[in-house]
Amino acid sequence: MKKTLLIVGAGLAGLSAAWTAAGQGHQAILVSAQPSERAQSVMAEGGINAALDTRGEGDTPQQHEADTLRAACGLANPQAVHGLTQAAPSLVRQLDALGVQFNRTEQDDIDVRAFGGQKNKRTAFAQSDTGKQLVTAMIDAVRRWEVKKSVARLDHHVFETLLLDGNTCGGCVVRDTYTGEHMPIQADAVIMACGGMHGLFGDTTGSLANTGEAVAELFRLGVPLANAEMIQYHPTTAKRGGRRLLISEAARGEGGRLYALRDGKPWYFMEERYPELGNLMPRDVTAREIWRVRQQMPVYLDMTQLSGEVFAHKLSGLREDCITYLGLDPKKQPIPVEPGIHYFMGGLRVDAQHRTSVRNLYAAGECCAQYHGANRLGGNSLLGAIYGGKIAAQTALAEADGSGYTCQITQAGAQTPLQEQQLLHRALLDGLGVVRTQESMERALHTVQSLSGNLALLGQAVLRSALARRESRGAQFRADYPETEHKYCAAAVAHYQQGNLSITWGDVTI
Repeated sequence: MKKTLLIVGAGLAGLSAAWTAAGQGHQAILVSAQPSERAQSVMAEGGINAALDTRGEGDTPQQHEADTLRAACGLANPQAVHGLTQAAPSLVRQLDALGVQFNRTEQDDIDVRAFGGQKNKRTAFAQSDTGKQLVTAMIDAVRRWEVKKSVARLDHHVFETLLLDGNTCGGCVVRDTYTGEHMPIQADAVIMACGGMHGLFGDTTGSLANTGEAVAELFRLGVPLANAEMIQYHPTTAKRGGRRLLISEAARGEGGRLYALRDGKPWYFMEERYPELGNLMPRDVTAREIWRVRQQMPVYLDMTQLSGEVFAHKLSGLREDCITYLGLDPKKQPIPVEPGIHYFMGGLRVDAQHRTSVRNLYAAGECCAQYHGANRLGGNSLLGAIYGGKIAAQTALAEADGSGYTCQITQAGAQTPLQEQQLLHRALLDGLGVVRTQESMERALHTVQSLSGNLALLGQAVLRSALARRESRGAQFRADYPETEHKYCAAAVAHYQQGNLSITWGDVTI
């Protein structure tokens, strides 16, 4: 029986889910506020991880799995991570066959480079525009199914709420952003691929088209969140207007060095403190070290020693961005950097097969808590989005029975007024920084509780999750609780039921 998947979001996770469904002879409907060309996934620069071992270092999927779990600090589902890392080499080879222009080795194999938290070169890349290359290839692959009417697109439409029959999802209501029309769409299953909660904070490296509204509405309807407090600060960003320009980890992977001027001389603090991995320590560690140094002095990323060949063939996009948006040429001068919000490890709680707590509702990509635990390895986000979209679609197709349900159109929750969103952004940025304290988070919570709407409710869930975790682990570092405690080696699960918001502790292996 042919089934229909309704997919909210048309970035890599959504495209992967649609491609999988159509390839198995089913129908997919892609709902997105913007076309895929404007998705968050396009902005990813550094690369995609897979143990291809094309540099002859003896890399294996088992080592990739171990590195991912180590970075996750006990909060990633080992079963899910095993599936991800085992599938990665064949998945990247498949992307190569689809036409992704990966950089090549001298033997014309896919080249790989070093990335933070990994001793082996494992990150396949297309200069510093890997996300753009992957999205382009996936758009082309899905377009072939669009021509055959197996995939339909609803661009400039946004998710409003679910169609529910008790705890079973039978579709959702979307709104046309051009006309304002609300349209219920029935489907055998819904896959949320709506991206991270960047709209909660405003000042991030991500697309503010990822408003967080869809996740907030699902949370209001009772879908739990997991590890919402785990927010990744990328160590190297540059302030530009109301957003942050990402200075890709690829720069450090190719030999860029972090330093500060101490007594008039360059102090390479990461190399001094972490001699084994130096500038390629995991992101949580590097972000904290930069934050600490910046309390006294500016921090710079020096790429001036890199060869012209590296800039031309591996970092051309990054150099162009720095010149265009910062007015600085990294080939000639160091770039001032600071940590900035980049990725949300937490989100909708899903199991290893990407099921949520609602029947026939699934989630993939940055909107859900999967694969990354307390800290994500660079290069695992693109992999997690494509693999996660595939698994979510396979699970949905296997489980949806196509019998149809008498669904009710639920009343969508209220939006947080625009004038309150700025207060929300400021409170969350102040309370949930690189280093957190009980006092700063409670002050932020007091402000957020005075605001209205779904986003304010979601903000409360994030703050309460961080307050409940009275330890430091991965992306959460608390100055008042600097040690890691075994009793918190569990998922912080936020629930909203009958107007009550609560935090419980759950097994990471659901």
